[in-house]
Amino acid sequence: GELTDGEEARTIVNLGLSAMLLFGAFIAVFVGVSLVSKEIEKRTIYAIFAKPVGRGEFVVGKYLGLCLTLLVNVFVMGVGVSVALLYVGGENLAFSIWGAVFLIYLELTILTAVAILFSSFSTPALSALLAFFVFVIGHFSSSLRDFAANLGSAGARFFFNTIYYLLPNLSLFSFITNAAHGDAPPAALFGGAFLYAFCYVAVLLAATVLIFSRRNFK
Repeated sequence: GELTDGEEARTIVNLGLSAMLLFGAFIAVFVGVSLVSKEIEKRTIYAIFAKPVGRGEFVVGKYLGLCLTLLVNVFVMGVGVSVALLYVGGENLAFSIWGAVFLIYLELTILTAVAILFSSFSTPALSALLAFFVFVIGHFSSSLRDFAANLGSAGARFFFNTIYYLLPNLSLFSFITNAAHGDAPPAALFGGAFLYAFCYVAVLLAATVLIFSRRNFK
C-alpha cells in the first residue's frame, strides 16, 4: 500500500540522514587519507616546510579545512532533507532533525581525525581500509564490550576490551532512528557527545602531530 504522510516523512529522515552519514564518511576517509600523501607525492610539502609553518600547524590546518568542507556538505544535505520534509507536510520533523544532523557532524569530525592519523604512517589504501574498519566497528562498540564479557578466555576478553576502549564509540552519535520519530537529542547527550568528540579528536591530532614530526621529508 501507499505510505501515509507520517510514514513518508519518517522514510525521508531515515534515508536522508543515513545518506548524509555515509556520504560524509566517504569524504572524511578518502579526502582525509589523501591530504598528506598528495602533498608528499607532489613534493609540495617541501615548499610548505621551507616557510615558517610548523608540522603541527600543517596537520591541524589540513584537519580544520576538511572539517569545514564537511560542515558545508552536512548543512546543504540537511537543508535538502528539511525541504523534502516540508514538501510532504512533515513540518515538525523538518526542524527537529537538526539535532541528529549535528551529532552526525560530530561523528564525521572524529572519523576525519582517524583518517588523518592513519595517513601519517601508512599508505592511502591501507589508511582508508583501517578508517572504514574503525567507522564500522565504532558503531558496534557496545556490542563488542558485551561480546567480550561473555568470552571464556581471559586473553580474548583482554583483546576485545582493548579494542573497545581504543576505538571511538560512534554509537553515541547515532540518533537517526529517534529523529525519524520526532525526538530531539536531550541536552545531556549534546554536551556529552560534544565533549567526547572534542577530547577524542584532540588526542588523535596530538598523536598525528607526534608521528608527523618524526618523519623525515628532507
